[in-house]
Amino acid sequence: MQIVIVDSSRVVLQIITSLIEPRGHAVHAFTDSEQALQFLAATPAVRVLITSLEVRPLCGLELCWSARLLAESRGPLHVITMSSARNVRSLAEALDSGADDFIEKPPSAEELNARLRAAERLTTLQEELIRLAETDPLTGSYNRRAFFNRARIAVEQHRTPPAISAILLDIDHFKRINDEHGHDIGDVAIKAVAETISGEGIAGRLGGEEFAVILPGCSLLRAVAHAEYLRIGVQALKIRGTKGPVGLSCSFGVSTWRDGDSLEALVKRADIALYAAKGSGRNRVVPDRGEGARAVAG
Repeated sequence: MQIVIVDSSRVVLQIITSLIEPRGHAVHAFTDSEQALQFLAATPAVRVLITSLEVRPLCGLELCWSARLLAESRGPLHVITMSSARNVRSLAEALDSGADDFIEKPPSAEELNARLRAAERLTTLQEELIRLAETDPLTGSYNRRAFFNRARIAVEQHRTPPAISAILLDIDHFKRINDEHGHDIGDVAIKAVAETISGEGIAGRLGGEEFAVILPGCSLLRAVAHAEYLRIGVQALKIRGTKGPVGLSCSFGVSTWRDGDSLEALVKRADIALYAAKGSGRNRVVPDRGEGARAVAG
């Protein structure tokens, strides 16, 4: 487990590190609380923060509060505060500031490692609950809610050129696949398409046979080329059906960020382009018409 420790004393940091590292934990020690916060933001794998209340330039309570805000987007983080002056007020302030636990300084090896075992159990449980809440059970992709949450974070980070693009895709004639081959084969088709687009930016299943991909830092031209690559990949899929191989194709709509845009507007334009692709023959890529590009047919 990766652990960040913050204390103004290098001696204290060395003592606590010597208690933790023999148990197999990776320790990152800081005397500067602001640097520790920056490290936490850049390292989502950290699962535990142990901080003294008497640190600078951010005090321990400020660090707890800031770290708790970070945890909302970076994943589970268990915060343990330390103080040599244990009193009810300090404990209450630490818990109100986002701490999960409080320990006297210097801690004993037995108590510290017991608390770390509890922290590992809790963060593992939190990770599993988050995974279940964010994952589409059929495909393992992000579900609709998780996709839009991740997409909003990406939009905040890529509002300037080369901006951000969206691809919406839909399996062509999906009802026919279900009617002719059964819903089990339909599920296989959905999983095959999800696997084809996995790892491509931020990908998710919006529902039924519809999927979406957000491509941070991607222009319209590159996004159209990427959609065409995915279209060819889907078309190459062959699924074993009850009456022989089942071929697949998808229709694609593509849009890119505009000044004053919103995520909803970006996705809506891609959705309109998707319907244009389906209406003009399916198995093709259609960019947002406002961008002045032409359809790419298969």
